[in-house]
Amino acid sequence: MPDDYPFNPAEVAERLLAWYADEGRDLPWRHTRNPYRIWLSEIMLQQTTVAAVVPYYEKFLAAFPDIEALAAAPVEAVIELWAGLGYYRRARHLHAAAVKVVEDFGGSFPASPEEILSLPGVGRSTAGAILSIAFDKPAPILDGNVRRVLCRLFALQLPPRSSEAEKLLWSWAEALTPTGRPHDYAQAIMDLGATVCLPKQPVCPSCPLTGLCQARRRGLERELPLKAATKTVPTVRQVALLLWRDGRLLVRRRPFAGMLQGLWEFPATDLLVHEGGGDAARRLLAEQGGVSEPRRVGEIRHAYSHFRLELEVWSAPFAERCRVAERGEWRWVDPAALARTPLHGAHLKAAKLLDSPA
Repeated sequence: MPDDYPFNPAEVAERLLAWYADEGRDLPWRHTRNPYRIWLSEIMLQQTTVAAVVPYYEKFLAAFPDIEALAAAPVEAVIELWAGLGYYRRARHLHAAAVKVVEDFGGSFPASPEEILSLPGVGRSTAGAILSIAFDKPAPILDGNVRRVLCRLFALQLPPRSSEAEKLLWSWAEALTPTGRPHDYAQAIMDLGATVCLPKQPVCPSCPLTGLCQARRRGLERELPLKAATKTVPTVRQVALLLWRDGRLLVRRRPFAGMLQGLWEFPATDLLVHEGGGDAARRLLAEQGGVSEPRRVGEIRHAYSHFRLELEVWSAPFAERCRVAERGEWRWVDPAALARTPLHGAHLKAAKLLDSPA
């Protein structure tokens, strides 16, 4: 046993692989070694739960069964299919990476660490997962679940995202990754974090590593990993306008740059300082060329990664003679078509407040 380890590192893989044989999750991407499908699942799983990913994964494969089909599709189609999964930069990176594989690697997914890391949207942990799962090559991974397992296994009492902790965690992840069955080991340790070594209520009696876990031994399993310092999240106040004309609603596509790229939304505006929702709604309506009196229909709250949104939703009829201000890409859609339109999260909630004005 190495002097600087409190247990035999080889025993971790041995215990995990035995546990995984009985307790591993049955997931759609577990039935393939196809690197395209493994890569797709790993990108989707970044900061997203398995339950949310499964239907999107299946929908994507139906639309883009291989990497050539994904590369040949317009990026707008990829983003629209991604709508609702969040972190939309992943969709742009997914498409850009597919194009790179086709153009630079002849359509064959690369199998070396350097080439995989050259793909947009692929970091060290995602590359490790692809190498391990698709190509059965030993490579460390350090996603959120694995990070939590290692923090507890070694009783790491450092902020888990600090530079010192990062070096330790990667060194441990590399040391524990076996040369035999790395495909199964990668999925086993991720499953352990997802189903047993849970963030708030770890199920320690069911853990195959409980006899090795230093946090468990010291009674620290509920205190580790250390909590990150809470960041102040700003609140943004906006008004959205449901503009009706002949039974249809006005929506616009957001630019394919910046936040929520290429998704659709209702006309919206930030509230100015000391401005009420009604004043903002009237201002927004006037900017579109409308002259009616808007009516408040509700308010929704939505959390994005860097801010919270408080959105007042107003409704107004729009006369045929009025003309929408020519800015960006606008479309009048009926409620049935709206249900198929990829609205971003906050405006998807706003759509549930639909009421055609008298």
